[in-house]
Amino acid sequence: MNVQSMRFNRLDLNLLIGLDVLLNECNITRAAGRLCLSQSTVSGILARLREYFGDDLLVQSGRAMVPTPLALSLMEPVRDILTRIKQTVETVTEFNPETTLRHFRLVASDYFSSVVMTRLVARLNQIAPFVTMEILQLTDRSMLQLERGEIDMVVLPERYLSRSMPSETLCSDYFSCIAWDRNLEVGAQLSESDYLRLGHVVTSFGSHQEFAFDEFFFRSVGLARRIEVTCAAFNLLPQFVVNTQRIATLQTTLARQLAHHYPIRVMDLPVAVPPLVECMQWHASKHNEPAHIWLRSMLRQVAKAGSDAPAATASEPVLAGD
Repeated sequence: MNVQSMRFNRLDLNLLIGLDVLLNECNITRAAGRLCLSQSTVSGILARLREYFGDDLLVQSGRAMVPTPLALSLMEPVRDILTRIKQTVETVTEFNPETTLRHFRLVASDYFSSVVMTRLVARLNQIAPFVTMEILQLTDRSMLQLERGEIDMVVLPERYLSRSMPSETLCSDYFSCIAWDRNLEVGAQLSESDYLRLGHVVTSFGSHQEFAFDEFFFRSVGLARRIEVTCAAFNLLPQFVVNTQRIATLQTTLARQLAHHYPIRVMDLPVAVPPLVECMQWHASKHNEPAHIWLRSMLRQVAKAGSDAPAATASEPVLAGD
């Protein structure tokens, strides 16, 4: 049977994919990009869907497009149908890492990407040469994308996880302080008074400027740091510290890696901060999928290899094992 002409009650079932993306993006240009189609083609898909349902589905409101009540009622059923089809196809298909062409999409911080994902990708190059990996930064839509099956996994600190989806602890890491190695305001050791007196560089994420775990902790215990610079990536922290009197707090493993590339010192924190616990989370529909089971197994292996390493180097990070 020609899949391109499969129909149910006069509806070309392939249009459901276009409908799902259009209702999710509410933008023809972005939908075209996700579908790898031209804008005119996607406009044609929308026209066919409007004709079939007898509804505009998306209507112009100012400069944006918004879904109609019917479109809103279709969003979850359509997503559920597509997820079930994808789950069925992928579950019954035998998974062989040596020959599979599978593409995985994961969300992870640049910290986790640096200390774990680099090891995973190197390993996959040896045992699964045709597997491709897309590593995305965390955004405000990441958990929605996970719920909709648009990404395979998120790796997040445990406090950010959803309670409605399965998860598993991968690794943990402690925090250290970094300073420019010519910073005369910092001695051999950093006192708590100096730590609170000096200017800090911190990280935040998403449009809501969600601070990283360390700032969340300090605020929860009532300690106020002098935040002078805020950036969007942990790997950028040294660049805003060098040639200044500022300091920054980041994961010990990453701090030691970055010390190989920047003129910085890595020091113990004068304030006790709980370790950062990183977890992987996935949608329940993927729990028994052979390819996903394999991916979770590989992540466990590389995370454990990092925790068992004897010393921290740029290529072999040390994580505090759970």
